[in-house]
Amino acid sequence: MSTYLPTIKQLQYLVALFEHGHFGRAAEASYVSQSTLSAGIRELESLLGVTLVERSRRVVRFTALGEQVVAKAHRLLREAEELSDLVQAAGKPLVGTVRMSVIPTIAPFMLPRILPRLRKDRPELKLFLREETSADAVESLHHGRVDCVLLALPFATGEVEQASIAKDQLYVAFPKDDPRDPPATISSSMIDEGRLLLLEDGHCLKEHALAACNRPELRASATMIGTSLHTLVQMVDNDLGLTMLPEMAIEAGILNGTDVIARPLKAANSSREIALIWRKNSPRGEEFKLLAEEFKSG
Repeated sequence: MSTYLPTIKQLQYLVALFEHGHFGRAAEASYVSQSTLSAGIRELESLLGVTLVERSRRVVRFTALGEQVVAKAHRLLREAEELSDLVQAAGKPLVGTVRMSVIPTIAPFMLPRILPRLRKDRPELKLFLREETSADAVESLHHGRVDCVLLALPFATGEVEQASIAKDQLYVAFPKDDPRDPPATISSSMIDEGRLLLLEDGHCLKEHALAACNRPELRASATMIGTSLHTLVQMVDNDLGLTMLPEMAIEAGILNGTDVIARPLKAANSSREIALIWRKNSPRGEEFKLLAEEFKSG
């Protein structure tokens, strides 16, 4: 039986290096100096008596055993997080630290409206926010980097629990004086596939928009170019095409100062579900349900 057990900190350094593939970036993400992180990993290797990382000037490469250790470290770190969560959940609800990822098509439109009231009503809650695309946010959740994720469904999330917050209608946005401007709504058949502008891959709103239209040719023809909804709005305002926008962005004033017109999309799946998700069987599940209610009432 080994007389040495790795420390949580050493495993955190190893996982950070694996995720970032660079000592400097891993150290920055771990809030330590590069020398501290490197020394921690070398100590881990020395005391285990194995090589986990092959180092060279240009590349960091994990050994086969190193990759197995990282996979096990992910699980151990998540268990350690859940141990801390269990203790925290035994106290007052929504007290202490909650690390939450939020997707870019929600964060700038929903959070400014809700966070001031949340800070006032829940002064002991320390909410650390991380803006990520849906795929990255779900990965962060399952790897224990965050405690919960505010995102839009449907999306492949793996084994999680969830609480619904709101339905968010999709709108079609197009330049002023565009001939397709109807009095009330726009059907998917009215969308010109050659002019549709969508967010680049990685943003779930792109998939929601294409699914709502239910036209396979749009997936092949649409231009996936925008890095943000604000960028897409500016492109539409310059008569470069049309796009899809969520209702919350319109209500938050994303069209202010432009000549862009927006009309609701009339389709079977013309809305997305805003939800809070967290790891299945998390000891803070009841607390996250309460947090979702706070967002719902905002």
